[in-house]
Amino acid sequence: MHVAIVGAGVGGLAAAVRLAASGLAVTLLEAGQNPGGKLREETVAGRPVDVGPTVFTLRDVFDDVFASAGERLDDHLKLIRSETIARHVFADGSRLDLFADAARSEAAVAAFSGERSAREYRAFCRRASDVCETLSPIFMRAERPSGPLALMARAGPVGLPAILRIGAETTLWKSLSKAFSDPRLAQLFARYSTYNGSSPFLAPATLMLIAEVEKSGVWLVDGGMKRLADALAALAARCGATLRFGAPVAAVEAAGGRVCGVRLASGERIAADVVLSNADVAALAAGRLGPAAQAAVDPPLKRPERSLSALTMAFEAPVRGMALLRHNVFFSADYAREFDEILELRRLPSDPTVYVCASDRDDRGVLSAEAARRGAERLFLIINAPADGDGAGFSPKEVERCVSAAFSRLKASGLRVDRPDDPAIRLSTPSDFETRFPATGGALYGRASHGSTASFRRPGARTKLAGLYLCGGSVHPGAGLPMAALSGRIAAEAILADRASTRRSRPAATPGGMWTRFLPTAGIPSR
Repeated sequence: MHVAIVGAGVGGLAAAVRLAASGLAVTLLEAGQNPGGKLREETVAGRPVDVGPTVFTLRDVFDDVFASAGERLDDHLKLIRSETIARHVFADGSRLDLFADAARSEAAVAAFSGERSAREYRAFCRRASDVCETLSPIFMRAERPSGPLALMARAGPVGLPAILRIGAETTLWKSLSKAFSDPRLAQLFARYSTYNGSSPFLAPATLMLIAEVEKSGVWLVDGGMKRLADALAALAARCGATLRFGAPVAAVEAAGGRVCGVRLASGERIAADVVLSNADVAALAAGRLGPAAQAAVDPPLKRPERSLSALTMAFEAPVRGMALLRHNVFFSADYAREFDEILELRRLPSDPTVYVCASDRDDRGVLSAEAARRGAERLFLIINAPADGDGAGFSPKEVERCVSAAFSRLKASGLRVDRPDDPAIRLSTPSDFETRFPATGGALYGRASHGSTASFRRPGARTKLAGLYLCGGSVHPGAGLPMAALSGRIAAEAILADRASTRRSRPAATPGGMWTRFLPTAGIPSR
């Protein structure tokens, strides 16, 4: 069996490893010149800076990818467990660091907001852990259930009480507002909904599980996050996969009701028994991979259904005032207003929350010798934005207003950053992300997790077209590096299972891409 994989994002790379290690012929086709997809870097002042995902969690997911090929992740990447999760700075100037050590975080919360808040934090951590342990084996690490009833069936009689108390029926913001008497702590943990491009005022409370994921371990990747993509690509090649870069796919081709291969933009045709698309599902829905793939997925998302986009900036600059850690968050004064501007008014926020990744700092805030010598450090800033990059976009004046507001937010919070001249800033807007990921509007996470059933509406691995499968951040189980890798594993398992079943009978797909039976779940623990 020959499998053609479209896109060398983390999901496609993880699937390529598993399929090639299982003995299948695999050709991975990537339009760009490098592996990684959204996991990318740019050069700033002569040095590389991560300009995609910056947080590495759930390392067991990647340990499993390497183990599936008989290798060890630690033999190919140097990972350093971070003692500090992040530094959080609020509009009133207060500051709270959270740590991998739960007792240390609890003490920090007590010093920040008092013993009552420390007790509330302890209770919140227990609940977040419960949600994560409940959903990890039956949802996050398993094939997509068709709906809440199917999820309950997976949980079984023993797990049903846990399902009923995970909080899917209320929003994250409402849940956190009840959990914490200090609104600053509610704002801090509400931010986790943005990890999959959603608003805390619309997303279900189940997203609190992300707090447990981070508390379970954050790692720094020596040399930058892009090394992860490089290591996965090298592993796929060692397993026998053929990787072709600079090979954009123009169309998925089908004959007799199933895929028969792909056609490249160059006109070259590659025959394949199976095609696995690691492109954003929006590209397929818009017909960017041809009519056969378009008919195999649901119609394009409406604009309000899209996840958040972003305005990002990468640059080198001197920093004064407040000390930075590797990961830092500077919160806006009015969180509700910020999301109203983004999602209701569809404009860039006037007072944005700003995430700052200080690439030259470690988890304790120690500056690298190179940055100290240069008198400037590499920074990467992320600001939430509406995914409207496929319309008129935002005018230079609007973008400048938001950029200035971001630097003003940092200054008001005690961090003074010497803003470089505009040509020295690597700026990306929703329109730029739309260019890189066509038909998304710049949405970075696929469908937004708004409402209790939104997660069930993400497509699964199987499609309506026999032989066409999906993986990546726009597919179940969702966005983020470990989720994308899990989607690759789920897709690979589906392909291998269907290959085995076709020797006995032809598999059937139901509308929406759900297989008529469930595959066994892996049940890998969260920690």
